[in-house]
Amino acid sequence: MHAEALDGGPFVPTPQPVVDAMLKLAGVTARDTVVDLGSGDGRIVLTAARVHGARGRGIELDAELVDSSNAEAKRSGLADRVRFLQADVVKADIRDATVVTVYLLPDMMRQLRDKFLNELKPGTRIVSHDFDFGDNWFPDKRIVIDLEEKYGIPGAETSTVLLWTVPEPRRR
Repeated sequence: MHAEALDGGPFVPTPQPVVDAMLKLAGVTARDTVVDLGSGDGRIVLTAARVHGARGRGIELDAELVDSSNAEAKRSGLADRVRFLQADVVKADIRDATVVTVYLLPDMMRQLRDKFLNELKPGTRIVSHDFDFGDNWFPDKRIVIDLEEKYGIPGAETSTVLLWTVPEPRRR
């Protein structure tokens, strides 16, 4: 298994219009706890707190990104509502989340599927940028966003935002 499969991929910031669309599609409010897995520079959790009044937590492997995100939370006056932790997304405690956001590669998405179904409460919303869970769990909603640039490259580009709601457990 190569490094990207273990950590979900390299840090690639989610464009702000996609962040806004993810949070809107998930219906984030001040009652939510948003957990961003692979939080990078923290923009999703910071936006959820600043714009929607939510609480949040970012989980990220890169210690420098975690330190930078926590510093930005403090600078922005949001440190009482958000925090960023250096941890493995597969091992992170996400049970308190009402919304989970992800921008991780397909291998990691498939790896997280069972974690989400086993650990998250029914009704928890999961919103992903570009990648789904494969053939074994289809999104409830999917929107496509037109961008002027993506990955720092100008030109007509699109991003897909996908939403799932954790179902009630199946009875056996």
